[in-house]
Amino acid sequence: MFHCTHCDAQSLKWSGKCLECDHWGTVKEEEQTITRSSASSQTKAKAKDSIPLSEVKSQNEHSRLATNDEEIDRVLGGGIVTGSLTLLSGEPGIGKSTLVAAIAANIAKQKHAVLYVSGEESGVQLKSRFDRLKSDLTNIHFLEMVSLEELIATLEKEKPALTIVDSVQTIFSMSIDATAGSPTLVRYATSALLEVAKRTGISLLLVGQVTKDGSLAGPKTLEHLVDTVLSLTGDPSHELRILEATKNRFGATDEVGVFEMTGEGLKTVPNPSARFLAERASVPGSVIATVREGSRIFLVEVQALVEKSFYGNPVRRANGMDQNRLQMLIAILSKRAGLHLGESDVYVNVVGGMQLKEPASDLAVCAAIMSAAKNRIDAEPIVYIGEVGLGGEVRNVMAIEKRVAEAKRVGIEKAVTPKTIKTVKEL
Repeated sequence: MFHCTHCDAQSLKWSGKCLECDHWGTVKEEEQTITRSSASSQTKAKAKDSIPLSEVKSQNEHSRLATNDEEIDRVLGGGIVTGSLTLLSGEPGIGKSTLVAAIAANIAKQKHAVLYVSGEESGVQLKSRFDRLKSDLTNIHFLEMVSLEELIATLEKEKPALTIVDSVQTIFSMSIDATAGSPTLVRYATSALLEVAKRTGISLLLVGQVTKDGSLAGPKTLEHLVDTVLSLTGDPSHELRILEATKNRFGATDEVGVFEMTGEGLKTVPNPSARFLAERASVPGSVIATVREGSRIFLVEVQALVEKSFYGNPVRRANGMDQNRLQMLIAILSKRAGLHLGESDVYVNVVGGMQLKEPASDLAVCAAIMSAAKNRIDAEPIVYIGEVGLGGEVRNVMAIEKRVAEAKRVGIEKAVTPKTIKTVKEL
């Protein structure tokens, strides 16, 4: 049997490239030891008594560690569950260490013991970060990165309410002959920490690194092992950061939290819609769209730029939305609305770092492209809501009343919806 050291996929024969993750040179042969024993020499396992599921205690709010941060608790579903294993990922410099430091300070403020294990920073560096955040260090303890076996022994001895490991790729072990950060060691360390968390009730928060393409570094089984996977995204050159849960065994995965990076750490953005539209200028190609994330509605600015192409193949670039979706909408505008873009470069940008993942923003993208192509602007702020079909029809979307209400809350009275227009040609 062969397995990939990057994604842990298995195959019956060797190949130079993994068929699952497309990485080269990662397929290795597994050493399997088969032990044959006769029926007389086999050790008979002792049967265990099963537990009726009706007698298992249900999860309740008292078994969570609330961070007292509205955005973080919303993403987590109410706080960090006791005895859970949470993994936080993000690009370098995005603010992962700042976020976990704020979580540690908020938990410690509630008189809970917090252990911060760091393999990337010294105690002096870590203390300077907490001082910058003006945190009370009374209940926060620091431990330099030790071996996995020593870390587990320390957890069983001190039993802190929350343990932060920064990062999981720096853990090493005295039992396994593997370098820190290797897929084998990362998988083994995560499994061992998960067992300790479930057995002792200690909440563990691991910080993970990402690869060049933005995916979580390490084997894919790392995401399967943990209870919750959090992702902190954003442009390091801008202040806004977005926290979302890509996996959550104890809550929803469609909630997001919006933060602003300041000199005193990450601050909650109380009114994200107003923040996304704060610097919007009334220029051709700028329209307002709605983004639905869980139970929340955000208003974002969608910008488009249409310029004559100087090459044989026109350029189509999208930042904040799917590139293939943009190609489809351009084809619909050309065929159904008579907007000829075959000799023009088209660029679309979503301001603020938000992603247009749902089709409810199709009409806004079409309106932005048409506004840029015709060099026209709206006389007043208008929010565009609707899905666009291949026939050029404007279709209804979910929570349209809630989207219109959010627009009115920030002072935008006019909305273009499927009730207003039926086709993109009417734009």
